[in-house]
Amino acid sequence: MRAFIRLVVTSLSIACLAAVLAVLPAGDALAQSKMAPAPAQAAPPPQLKQMALTEKQVDGVIAAQKDMDAITMKLQPNARPDPKVIAQLEAVAKKNGFASYNEYNAVMDNISLVYGGVDPATKKYVGSEAVIKAQIAQVQADKKMSPKDKKAALDDLNAEMKDPAPEVQNKGNIDLVVKNYDKLSTVMGEGQN
Repeated sequence: MRAFIRLVVTSLSIACLAAVLAVLPAGDALAQSKMAPAPAQAAPPPQLKQMALTEKQVDGVIAAQKDMDAITMKLQPNARPDPKVIAQLEAVAKKNGFASYNEYNAVMDNISLVYGGVDPATKKYVGSEAVIKAQIAQVQADKKMSPKDKKAALDDLNAEMKDPAPEVQNKGNIDLVVKNYDKLSTVMGEGQN
């Protein structure tokens, strides 16, 4: 579940990254290309800027999702985002009450942080580590899953355990996400199963 949420958030953040890259002056890019190549290192993921969510923001995310999905489903993985697509994403974000697509992404990131820690069975916040442990137990107990698929799923879940989500700083976000859990499940891809 969290892997899918990360995929959704990553997909949504691609356009933000492209917007930042598009703003870089050409001289800087040329200067960087003339420099010796930097050693290949895995860059640490950007830190999530936590914020207090509002009911209006959650409603805006829910309302925007159908239009956002229609745009992002057309994107090719690892393709350079088209300025027209970025403009479409900006327009959808603004139409649904966000100042920008960046603000929409920040809200989605904060919702995802809490959502990943909600036990889908009880709809109570238990933390992402507890949810991952429960998912590991479910996969281990699944008799219908092929050994290959089971190993892949367990590898993914164990990798997530090594890189746990940060603690939720704004405790009010927990109540807000839990209150809207059923509506958010379609936004997060859970309601499509």
